[in-house]
Parts: sequence; C-alpha cells; structure tokens
Amino acid sequence: MYSSLGCHPPEGERDSRVPFNRGLHLLQSGAVDRVLQVGFHLSGTVTEPAGPSEPEPSFHVSISFDRCKITSVSCACDNRDIFYCAHVVALSLYRIRNARQVELRLPISETLSQMNRDQLQKFVQYLISAHHTEVLPTAQRLADEILLLGSEINRVHGAPDPTAGAGIEDANCWHLDEEQIQEQVRQLLSNGGYYGASKQLQSMFNKVREMLRMRDSNGARMLILMTEQFLEDPRLALWRQQGAGMTDKCRQLWDELGALWVCVVLNPHCKPEERALWLALLKKWNKLDVCPLEEGNYSFDVPGATAALQLPSVPSAAGARQTVFGRAIKAGELRWGDCHLQKILGSDCYGLGMKTGVDKLCFDPQGRPLWLGDPFPTACARVDALRSHGYPREALRLATALATTMRLQRRHQLESYKQQKKEILHKGSTSITNLEGWVGHPLDPIGCLCRTLLEPCRTDQEGLSLYPDAAADGKKKVLHQHVPVPSSPGSGESYLALALEVALAGLGQQRAMPEGLYAQDKVVRSEEQLIALLDEMEPDERLVQVLRKQAALLLEGGPFSGFGEVVFRESLPMHTFARYLFSALLPHDADLAYRLALRAMRLPVLETVMPAGDILHQNPLDSMMANRFPRWFILGHLETRQCELASAMLTAAKGDPKWLHTVLGSIQQNIHSPALLFKLAQDACKTATPASAPPDATLLNISLELGLQVMRMTLNTMTWRRREMVRWLVSCATEIGVQALMNIMQNWYSLFTPIEATTIVAVTGTTPATLLRLNLAFGQRDELCARARAVALQCAMKDPQNCSLPALTLCEKDHAAFEAAYQIVLDSAAAAGMGHSHLFTVARYMEHRGLPLRAYKLATLAFSHLSIAFNQDTHPAVNDVLWACSLSHSLGKSQLAAIVPLIIQSVQCAPMLSDILRRWSLPPPGLAALSGRRHAPKPPGLDKAPLGQLLEAAIAAYVSTTHSRLTHISPRHYSEFIEFLCKARETFLLAPDGHLQFGQFLDNLKQTYKGKKKLMLLVRERFG
Repeated sequence: MYSSLGCHPPEGERDSRVPFNRGLHLLQSGAVDRVLQVGFHLSGTVTEPAGPSEPEPSFHVSISFDRCKITSVSCACDNRDIFYCAHVVALSLYRIRNARQVELRLPISETLSQMNRDQLQKFVQYLISAHHTEVLPTAQRLADEILLLGSEINRVHGAPDPTAGAGIEDANCWHLDEEQIQEQVRQLLSNGGYYGASKQLQSMFNKVREMLRMRDSNGARMLILMTEQFLEDPRLALWRQQGAGMTDKCRQLWDELGALWVCVVLNPHCKPEERALWLALLKKWNKLDVCPLEEGNYSFDVPGATAALQLPSVPSAAGARQTVFGRAIKAGELRWGDCHLQKILGSDCYGLGMKTGVDKLCFDPQGRPLWLGDPFPTACARVDALRSHGYPREALRLATALATTMRLQRRHQLESYKQQKKEILHKGSTSITNLEGWVGHPLDPIGCLCRTLLEPCRTDQEGLSLYPDAAADGKKKVLHQHVPVPSSPGSGESYLALALEVALAGLGQQRAMPEGLYAQDKVVRSEEQLIALLDEMEPDERLVQVLRKQAALLLEGGPFSGFGEVVFRESLPMHTFARYLFSALLPHDADLAYRLALRAMRLPVLETVMPAGDILHQNPLDSMMANRFPRWFILGHLETRQCELASAMLTAAKGDPKWLHTVLGSIQQNIHSPALLFKLAQDACKTATPASAPPDATLLNISLELGLQVMRMTLNTMTWRRREMVRWLVSCATEIGVQALMNIMQNWYSLFTPIEATTIVAVTGTTPATLLRLNLAFGQRDELCARARAVALQCAMKDPQNCSLPALTLCEKDHAAFEAAYQIVLDSAAAAGMGHSHLFTVARYMEHRGLPLRAYKLATLAFSHLSIAFNQDTHPAVNDVLWACSLSHSLGKSQLAAIVPLIIQSVQCAPMLSDILRRWSLPPPGLAALSGRRHAPKPPGLDKAPLGQLLEAAIAAYVSTTHSRLTHISPRHYSEFIEFLCKARETFLLAPDGHLQFGQFLDNLKQTYKGKKKLMLLVRERFG
C-alpha cells in the first residue's frame, strides 16, 4: 500500500514509476540475498541489474515491524520519496513469500542474556573492532556514562532493544516519511500550473482515502501534512492581495481537501482526543486570512430532506461565507451515539415486523427505517465517512435508509403541492424550495449515495486489481446485477433500482443557480458525472419501470421538481438531464419522453424579468432571490445544451408530423440565440435529406421555418454570418420546392435587407443550377424569374444606392423590367438618393451594355453630386471623371459642350483639369461607330468653346492653388512647388497668349512674395 499512488500511472510507465512493480521484478529475478530476521528486525541485501559498463549495485536494507505493520525502513539507496523504495518492497515480499527460508533469531536482548561476563566482553570488543570507525565514539560515550554511578543511564532499568518490538499497550503505525511528504507536496504546488502536478496531488488524496479505508492512522497524519503545505502556498496571499480567484485546478484540489476533512472528523470509531486535535487544527486554519472560502451560495444549516413540507426561511449563514474547512468543523460536532442510528447501522432487518404507524419519524408505512437526524447532505456525508473508513455494510444500510427517507419526503411534497396547485398555477410563479442544491454540492450527496448503493451490484472484480480504472480498451462497460434490499422483502426492490431512483430524484430537483463561475461550472460537471453513472446501467424491465415512474413524478412535482409546471425564474435548467431521460424513455414510452423533454426546454432566466412591485408581495426567500440576480457565467453552455435537447427531439420525431410541429413550437418559444437556432435548422435539414432515402417534407419545412425565424431575429442586428445564413435559407427553400422559394421572395422585406434580397436571394433563386434542381416547366420558370425581377425592382426603390446595379443586371433579359430599373436610377439620382460613385458605376455598366447615351446621362447626373477641391489630386473619383470625359469626347461636340460646365463646377483641382484638356486635345477614342459616324471628329480647338472655358478654368485653378500653397509653404516644399509651377506653365502655354499670361503671373508672384527671397531666387533660376 505504501509503494504506489491511489491511481495508476500511464500504461508505458508502470514498471518504471511504481516501486511495487519494480520490487516485484527484483524479487522474481533473484536479487534478494542474505536475509536475516532478528526479533522484529529484518535485514537483507538487494542487488540491482548491472548497467552498461557498470558493476551490479547492491543495497543493504533494514526493516522494523510490529504487529503486521512496517514501523521503520532504511535503505542504502537513499531514495527520497513518499513511498517505500523498490528494495524495501523486494525484501518485504521475500519475507512474505519465502517465510521458511528466512533465518530467524531471537531478539538480541534474549541472546545477550544467555552470555556470561567473558562472552559479553568478547562480543562487545569484536563488535567495536568490526565497526570501530562508526561506533567507537558512541561506545566510549556509553562506557563513560555507565561507569558514572549517578548517570541517567544507570537510573533506568534495563536497556533498549531495537529488535524486541513495542509493548502491547504501545501504539503502532506504518512508517511514514513526513518530511518527504511535505517536500513532495510543496514541489507539486509550485508546479501547480501543470496538469501532471494536479493529477499527482489528486492521487495523493486518493492515497489518503485508501489509508482511511484500511483504518490506517497515517491517513489523518498525511492529510494534516498536506493541508499545512496547501496553506503555505504563496499563491494564496497573492490571489487574496490581487482580489483574483484561484485557478479551477487549484479550486478542485481545495474542494477535495475540505471533503476529506469531513470524512476524517466523521470517523465513527476515532478516539475523542484525536477528534479534539483535528478540530483544534481545523479551527486554527479556519482563522487564517489566506484560507480559501467555499464558492457558491451553500450553507451547512439549510434544511434538506428534513423540511420537506415547509418553505425554508432565509438561512442565517447565507450572508457569512464559510471557508473550505467550515463543513468539517460543523461535522466535528456530530456524534454516532443516537440509538436509532446505531440500530440502522447494526442490522439489515431493523424495523421488519413492526406494526404500521408505530413511529412516523423513524419508520415509513412499510416499517422501513428512516433517518431524519441530519440535513440530507450531512447525512450523506456520514455515508461517505463510513465507506471511507472501511465500513461498507454500515454505509449501505444508512444509504438505504436515506433513500427511503427521500422517497417518503417526495411523496409528502407531492401531496402538499396538490393542495396548493391551483393557487401556484394561478400566480404563475413559485419560490425555490431548496436553496442548497444537491447536485454540485461540496459534499456531493447524490453521487455519494448512488455509488454506495451501486457497490454491491457490480459483477466485475475491479476491486481486486492493482489498477482498478485501467480497462483493457479504456471503455470497459461496467456490469450490474439486481441485489435485493434486505429491508424490503417481498417488494422486489433492489439496490440498483434504488440507486437509479436516487440519481433521478437528485438530478430532477429544482435548485437555484449558485454564485460564482467555479460553483456554476461544478454544477455542470457534477450533473455530467451522475449522468455518466446512469449510462453505465443497462435499462432492463425493472429499471425502465423505475424510469417511467420517476419521470411521471418529476412532471407532477410542482415547485420541488425542475420539471414542474411552474419554476422559479433563476432555477437551474434541466436540459442535460432531460436529454438523458428522453433517450432512455423514447423506446419504451415516447409520449412521456416528449412531454418531459418539452417541459425542460424552457430557460426562464431569459424569458421574464420580475417587476419591482411584485417583490413586495413575496416571502422573504423570494425577495432575496429576486434581488440577487447573479451572473450566469455558464449561460452559453446551458443554451448549447438546450439546443442539443431540441436537436435530439427533432431527429427522433422525423416522420411524425404531430410531434415535429409540437417540438417546433417549443423551439420557437424557448430558444433565443440566433446562432443556435441556425444550427438547429441546419441539423434538421441534414436529417430531413438523407443521401439514400427520399426527404422528409415535414422536417424540411420545419427547418425552413427555423431559418426564417433566424432571419427575422437578425434582420436589424447584422452578424458576420448573415450571408451564410441567407444562402443556406435559399438552398433549403430550393430543396422544398418552387413555392417555398416564391414565398421567401414575396416576403423578402421582413426577412432580408435589400442588398441580400437582390444579390443573394433573387440571383441564387434564378441561377441555372437552381432551375435545374427545381425541374420546372417553362411557365413556372418564367413566373419564378418574374418574381425575382419584381424583388430586385422593389429593393432598388428601397435602397437604390446598393441595389440599382444588381437590379439592372437581373432585369437585362426583360425590357420592361430593365427600363423600370433604369428609371429608378434616374429618379434616385434626381432625388439625391445615389452618390456619384454609384452613379458612375451604373454609367460604366450602361456603356458596357452598349448604351453610351444612357451612360452619358448618368455621368452628368453624377457630376451634380461631385466636388473635388484644389488639393485633392488623388480623389477616388479621378478615374471616373476622366472616363466620363472620354465618353463625352467620343459622343460628339454637343455632349462635350454640355459636360464642360459640369466639370468646371465640380472640379477645382488644377492638375486634373489640365489632364482633361490634354485628353480632349487628342482624337477621340474609337467610339465613332456607336454614334453612327464613319470617321472620328476632329479635335476641338482650345481657343474656342467649349474647351476655351475649360482652359480658362484650369489657368484660374492654377493661380488660386499657387496662392493657397504659398500662404503656408515651408522651405522643405520649395522644390515640390517649383515642379508644380512647371506643370502650370504647360497649361498656360495651351492658350494663344499663354506665354504672356504666365510671365505676368510670375511677375505678380515675385512682387507679392518678395519676402520669400530663397523661393523667389529658385523661381528666377528656373523661369527667368
């Protein structure tokens, strides 16, 4: 036991890491030699295999033992670890397996008593001679003390004998290297961020439980040592100073530490002085500033199973948060001396044959014993303590009594609810009847009870294996059998059925969401662990009966059940549990399975907000809970589980229109996340359209309906997934048929933005691939395309800026529709509904379609919305302006003359104006054929209208720009300014008297800015 951790290491590392296996290997290879037992002292030599180019190392091992326990060990290997080394294991196993081959000697004191004086003197002298370097100083010191008459050694009767063993009254315990345990825990905590460190610490906790089960007093000693090191962890003070929470791994370790201490102090047969010592330590640790608090709104004194009929008052401890040791300190006040409790623990048949109604507080109507002496979680802690301390039969008896008590309490709760049902349903709200939920509770009462009840039902022999959780394939199915409950003869009740009933009742309990991220996450993990335990049970006929009965009780349970008709707003949802129940019940009672799952679909915390006025008319607990409003850190996880439950129902209901529509209504009412609704829609569509079977029309329509709901929900809150959602919706409608596609087009305004309806819905719905998939007749094709064009025109009217071009593209093959789209563009441009960039884009499209006059018209409209300042050389519309100028040049003088005033009005940028002039001074591009001419027109003169006006505007722009730049010019921009003047001169020289105008312009500059001497010097050097 002291040579391995409480759990096995990885497969490939067993021999190298577990001292027991290594010691066993050394024994089998004949490495143990020269074994001698003197009294209660065993010694021998263990030889390790030789390494490469190294001799065989030999280690001398000494072991002292007393009453079948190793009390001390010594090995020359000096291996410092918390477990016995492989050499100690090898020597111990040799003594166990080869007892007859071990040479036995009496304790050394007995041998010495048989010697006379000469023999004793010879013995001592030979001993000193053999080991004079080691023992000579000690021998001399002892001789001096013995020769001194009044010395302490002479006042003591007899002499110590290490081989004689302890007295019968003396305590004996296994050897435990306390120093090494402290060092090991300290080192593991310093590596707390690593997964392996947390796993090893958990294994040490398992080792403590193993010691407790063997009733080894070192279990508590080891836990004390570990606790002291945990409290010395420097991270505790840092976290407290920073106000930060500890990591999840660390929090789990502290939880286990607190639960272990509850087990230790609840030891049913510990001595009073031991319990007093533990409680003193716990109280001392509890007062430390760094001692972590228990997370979650739990309290030790909240009534559980003992207050079934009355609503609990606000717990006194709710305001004062307790530390992780608080429960252990409270548990230290509990005793095992109650007469009724002792009778429960002492016999399987206690209560049998008793008359009905003898004592309602101690027995149920069938005479089975009840235990109401503790709150339910505390009573379950007693069960855990009995199991942990090696009393499995007593633990099973108490667990059976608690399960019976829970069943009776639920029956009373149901009767109480039936009397108040009308009032509660009329009110439409309820209080939480148990603030301290049993699933996720720090003491894990439901898990403890279930594991205890399942223990006698296992048919495998895992308990005999060195590595119980190491299945051959890692997925070994646990087999259970029905073992009858002795206290219920004739009823056919078994521990297996009782465990299932307890688990279902605990998971179905209506409970409040605890405070804090870790506490909420723990609730989820505990629920999943319990469901994994239920999954191990093969549902035979007896278990199915229990399932059906408990499911019906959960539906009728009112405020005591999470499946009741009315639940508290902040009660924990039942989605994960309901999914298990749905899958388990579906093959046996589909109607019950669907009713349970549909009832569990709700998520009240997202649906209602309690009005402030209503709080005044509630009981104190309601008011406290309503004002608490904790943060639901795991809300996203809960919504995902809700979605998975809905998906399971949709998949199971395939082919059943009645249930499909019922499930759809529940989804639409209860799921509020567009992303999850979209996932549901996709899953339903995939399920409805298998590759090897015809599609399910009802499920397909439900998939489409869910998709339409997503579109409506996200219409005004755009997400990055909208385009994907819209495309999927069109493909889903295509799978259903042309009518579905027509319907979403007809109602596009409530589902899509105009740009989505035009560019995705209308376009995708009329692509050749879609038309081929729909396999339509010509008339139907025309109708669908006409609907798409109508949608495009409506979108263009609603959002002309973004939808005009897609609408024109979609309407190309229909003259009337195309003309209508073009007119929408003209009307929007006139009403300033479209900017210059969109108008230029549509104009280019028109030119590309062979409609240059319409393109020219749109370009002129674009100029009315355009303004390019003198310093905007890189304006985004530069290329559009140049393109429009080229287009007007190619169309003829009249178009050119008409556009020049618009350019002068819109463009004040001198370089751009000069660029346009140069382009127009060249022959027009080859568009003569489009305007009905055989030869291109000659370039217009720059001295005549309309280019003369443009030239004057360009020169004026250069003059004004020059003065603007000179106002705030710095020396580093002088060279750039000279280059600008060079471009200006080129433009001036295009005029007949341009040379003269440019000279006058320069003279004016020199006179006006004569203070800028350096700049004017550069101007003279360049231009004279």
